[in-house]
Amino acid sequence: MHTNSLYQEVILDHNKKPRNYGKLDHASHQATGHNPLCGDRLDITLQLENDQIQSIAFQGESCAICKASASMMTAAVKGKTRMDAETLIHEFRELTTGKLDTNLPHHLGRLTVFSGIRDLPTRVKCAILPWHTLHAALNSLTNASTEADQDPVQTIVPDHS
Repeated sequence: MHTNSLYQEVILDHNKKPRNYGKLDHASHQATGHNPLCGDRLDITLQLENDQIQSIAFQGESCAICKASASMMTAAVKGKTRMDAETLIHEFRELTTGKLDTNLPHHLGRLTVFSGIRDLPTRVKCAILPWHTLHAALNSLTNASTEADQDPVQTIVPDHS
């Protein structure tokens, strides 16, 4: 199957049936992510016990790419340690900005389906927002944005506007 059609299939599947969608009532960590450019807004709640993500959920209004990314992210980090989650956050950011060599060992697995997003600079922030928000939640920051000094890709993706 062509990478592009696999990417579209995964995005559509996770957009239609997002995994871990909702909100945890007794979350130990939470953050809200916002991408003012396209209006994506999402809340991530998680339960961290003994430095391990026991449960995680997300909800909000977002485009299909953002929702699919959040869905796959929650599935990927559930049960992982904070350090393993931070490694995935870093690798996903590198993948979507074209800096990760997927021929070298990495931990992303099926998340590599997002590798083509690097060719769509305006959509990179959509894919990264859930990961940026997870990073904020893990570090007890309540808000994450994709704009100005909080922009996770500001120094990576040049602004051609």
